[in-house]
Amino acid sequence: MSLTLAQRIDRLDVRSRELPFWRERASLPITDWTFDGEPLTLGAPWPRRDGVFAFAASAEVPEGWTLDETRLILDLGGESLITLVGETGEKSYGLDPYHREFAVPGRRFGIRSETVARLPFGEPVKEPRLVTARLAWIEPALHGFHLLLRQLVETARLLGAHEVVAHLVAAGEEAFAALDWPSATADYVARMGDFTQGRAIWGLPPLKERPEGLTETQRAGVVRAHEGLVAALQGLKARYPQQGRIALTGHAHIDLAWLWPYAETRRKTRRTFHTALRLMEDFPSYVFNQSTAAYYAQIEEDDPALFEAIREAVKAGQWETIGGMWVEPDTNMPTGESFVRQILYGQRYFERTFGTRHRVCWLPDCFGFSPALPQLLRQGGMDSFFTIKVNWSETNRFPHDLFLWEGLDGSRVLAHTFDNPQNGYNGSIEPAAILPTWGNFRRKDIHDESLLAVGWGDGGGGTTPEMLERQAQLADFPIVPALRPVRVEDFFARIHDEVPEERLPVWSGEIYLELHRATLTSQSHTKRLHRHAERALITAETVASLATLLGAAAPASLEPVWRTVLKNEFHDILPGSGIREIYDDAERELTESLAAAEAAKAEGLAALAARLPKGGLAEALVVVNPDLHARAIRAEIDGAPVTAETALPGLGILVLDPRDLAAPSDLSVSASHLENRFVRIEIGADGTLTRLFDKRTSREALAGRGNQLWVYPMDKPRDWDAWDLEDDYRRGGIELTHLDGLDLVESGPHRVALRLRRRFRDSTITQELRLWANSPRLEIRTELDWHDRRVLLRAETPVDVRSDFATFECAFGVVRRATHDNTSWDAAKFEVPAHRFADLSEPGFGVALLNDAKYGHSVKGNVLGLSLVRAPIYPDPMADEGAQSFTYALMPHGGDWREGGVREEALDLNQPVLATKAGGLAAGLVQPLVATGIAAGLAGLKVAEDGQGLVARVYEPAGARGPFTLRPAEGWRVEGDVNLLEEPVTRETGPDLKPFEVRSWRLARE
Repeated sequence: MSLTLAQRIDRLDVRSRELPFWRERASLPITDWTFDGEPLTLGAPWPRRDGVFAFAASAEVPEGWTLDETRLILDLGGESLITLVGETGEKSYGLDPYHREFAVPGRRFGIRSETVARLPFGEPVKEPRLVTARLAWIEPALHGFHLLLRQLVETARLLGAHEVVAHLVAAGEEAFAALDWPSATADYVARMGDFTQGRAIWGLPPLKERPEGLTETQRAGVVRAHEGLVAALQGLKARYPQQGRIALTGHAHIDLAWLWPYAETRRKTRRTFHTALRLMEDFPSYVFNQSTAAYYAQIEEDDPALFEAIREAVKAGQWETIGGMWVEPDTNMPTGESFVRQILYGQRYFERTFGTRHRVCWLPDCFGFSPALPQLLRQGGMDSFFTIKVNWSETNRFPHDLFLWEGLDGSRVLAHTFDNPQNGYNGSIEPAAILPTWGNFRRKDIHDESLLAVGWGDGGGGTTPEMLERQAQLADFPIVPALRPVRVEDFFARIHDEVPEERLPVWSGEIYLELHRATLTSQSHTKRLHRHAERALITAETVASLATLLGAAAPASLEPVWRTVLKNEFHDILPGSGIREIYDDAERELTESLAAAEAAKAEGLAALAARLPKGGLAEALVVVNPDLHARAIRAEIDGAPVTAETALPGLGILVLDPRDLAAPSDLSVSASHLENRFVRIEIGADGTLTRLFDKRTSREALAGRGNQLWVYPMDKPRDWDAWDLEDDYRRGGIELTHLDGLDLVESGPHRVALRLRRRFRDSTITQELRLWANSPRLEIRTELDWHDRRVLLRAETPVDVRSDFATFECAFGVVRRATHDNTSWDAAKFEVPAHRFADLSEPGFGVALLNDAKYGHSVKGNVLGLSLVRAPIYPDPMADEGAQSFTYALMPHGGDWREGGVREEALDLNQPVLATKAGGLAAGLVQPLVATGIAAGLAGLKVAEDGQGLVARVYEPAGARGPFTLRPAEGWRVEGDVNLLEEPVTRETGPDLKPFEVRSWRLARE
């Protein structure tokens, strides 16, 4: 009977599965253990489960065993850092489901561990026990032969109808037939008892306790069969050469916090890093990459010896630090200056600690990418960018995998992504990964190699010895891609050198991920704290720098506080996709960071006030504008709102007499309206806005009821509960039209407000509609007490504006997105990121939606939508539970968003002018730093990290170009341009500010 080729492959597969049962020549259990000092026998359950525990034992390799062929095989019941203590020293390894076999350090050695009852993805081991502990004398030749046969079978299946498959199968069959295999009943049945078929038998016979292994003759036969198969493969390779090239980088993606708290991450990094170092000892060509300066800083604290070993591996070229950032952050939500600090503090740390400055930004797992990044990467020394997350989009396939990514300002970086259908960036070295990765590489026409990151990850672990053994074997295979270990920076450098830029396709603008849209809203309290902390830090630095320009001592760098904020921008913390414990940590840390920033701000205000001109005002009000544009004065003093008609110039300090704060006369309020000289708002019986009339343009802004609150109980994703928002979430939406109460709570003279109360099931929504005397924006101060699961709360406002695009603020600029669904690309953007505003404008008029803590937006047709809260149950069943507060606002305006002052009002909502009381000052205006020219945003004004002067950074926010100058106070000068790393640079000629340009200067004392 003749079998088909597929049947022959199956037969070879089944036959080869027998081989591992003879891999262990002999074994010896390690029985005497202690658990935190208490005796524990092999197989026994742990006495306790919660915590970090120390296992200990000793072992002795029997006489006659070959040490190089002896392995320690362990499963302590959870993830561990194990240390083997021999006569010549000690070595540590990570113990996890992928790393359970270790070389022994000598004939006698001790074992100790640091163990938790968890699996790599944070899953609790509910009944942990000491599962496995034994010494095993292995058969190296059999191990290699079996792995080679497995790879042959895997390759044959993947190559399908290729003509080489018949030759591969024949070579495998011939090699297997050459074996002289044991058959003695007692030994055979005992060794095969755990075979799949054996486990299914009703009852096995009594098994021999110590079955015999291979004889020397059989062992020699394995060697001959192995050598013969290698020779056959090499012959086939000559006839059918390898196709394509894959550059391999060892990798262990370690989420800084996700399904485990940060304390466990500190243990994961030590386990993973020790494993990587051991692999380097056994495989000298192995190269491992690890991003995230924060990890190295923590290892420097937690394990100085490990840290020094990593530094030596970096010097040797086997360990590649990469990424140039403090962490791998989310890139949808942080402000532009946060990105700057990720790069500044990351690159400075890597250069100071390892002597390396990175060229490659390594962000494999983020949920979409801001168009601000290319310019910032370039200014931070990085000309290349790597991710694979673009391949996760569900609707449209991202069209490129080797391309130039062009940012808002026109800056470009070389970008590469690979498409490995087997675990993505957690790749493996095996045919099932390398063949499709090469097959999916689309730019073979311009480059001959794709990257592949290999190693277990997300929860760490990294590359395994088997992966590297597979790599060596696959060098002899036909057809498969050629493999080589590589430093990632060298991989990109080769493309820079060999591929002309004009041959590369260009992707311009944001890289929007058509998935994980709910990460813009989940865990919104953490998002609010982060927004406020980063803004408070920027403002604190600005105020202290203004004081320095007036003669105060230079402030200390706030890098330590920034580091904490940057840590919490990690792509599974800020997006809200982690367990409850990490939000307990994040909210505590961000609260502390916010307090530290507020304290620095207060200290800066005091230093500033102390250097203002003295005079006769016994009780003066000092008002500071911490941004570049002129502002109306709106502030809260001792909890009470105050306004002034005086416009405060950018970075200006105004000292005035509080008695000069005249009460405006054109502010009014009733239970059904709020009005000032800019707008009139009318309120319906259901609490929605029935009118939003702009007096300046004589335009009604609404095309229906404004500020409708909708609850969507269909917020139940197919998967990824905290991550995803399905496109049908609107089905079954419930509008909240019943008011539980409406009260007039502020009646002027500087601000008026109405308070509205609503309920949805077990949750309450309290909103204050606030209108300042000197502002066109209607603020909607919202307090939630949320106690419902898997529902989404949104605010939606139809406006009387027609445009085929809306404008959304992003880091250091804006993104325009379609308001229609003409294409699948447009339709997929039903929930999109924005920072402080989204705007819909037509020529002459528009309406903006502002916020101080939200990121998930939609503008479809003429409806402005904002996601306020959602309540997923995985991985945090209590996400968004309880009290939280935030403010959003509606603002009609003349002209487009730029002409209407939308960005300026959004900034004012997020960072009002600062006000403090002082005495003995002269009334008047002081400007320590004067900006003139086109409208620009202040990114930062800070002390230089080297202590030499200050750094001022601005950005053009709208796509304009024109003149711009900074004039510092007497005794200071603008020394020259610097990059994000605060190094002098020569800028190209042209306008002082170009569209969306980020530009930095050093200010120095005369």
